[in-house]
Amino acid sequence: MKILETASRLFYEQGIRAVGVEAIAEEAGVTKKTLYDRFGSKEDLIVAYLRARDGLWRSTLVKHVNGHDGPAAQKLLATFGALSNWMRERSPRGCAFINASVELPADHPGREVARDQKAWFLAYLEDLATEARAQDPAGLAAQLLILHEGASIADSMGSVDRAVDRASRVATILIERSRAV
Repeated sequence: MKILETASRLFYEQGIRAVGVEAIAEEAGVTKKTLYDRFGSKEDLIVAYLRARDGLWRSTLVKHVNGHDGPAAQKLLATFGALSNWMRERSPRGCAFINASVELPADHPGREVARDQKAWFLAYLEDLATEARAQDPAGLAAQLLILHEGASIADSMGSVDRAVDRASRVATILIERSRAV
């Protein structure tokens, strides 16, 4: 849908607050009435944007991880390969969910979408950690999520050179330690 594609690009590139419905409608080649008929409000369009981005990230991540046939621990490390590709191809401004959480008020439904995305990712990492026979899968998953988030921020800000690669090296150590008897 052209409206959602346009809104998604503009929200990510310029920021949710900076982009008005007028700009989205104009760039999508529709009227504001059409935009409101399809989405109801800017808030609903923001939620649709975040849900679409979440779906795209989930499918990209799972496909990348499932492409690794090696030991289960390698699947945990593959999440960093997926992040590296994602950052290079789709996320030079960092995590859309973190960005949205910073911009949106605490009671905005888009923040719930962002929280749900992070909860899903944490659970996914925990499942992979369980499969890798980590002693404390929940603890390892939390550590890896923090590494992912920190690498995403550091990469987007340019504050740490090769941030995702460095986070992956730290993850290797954490994974090895988590599997030690």
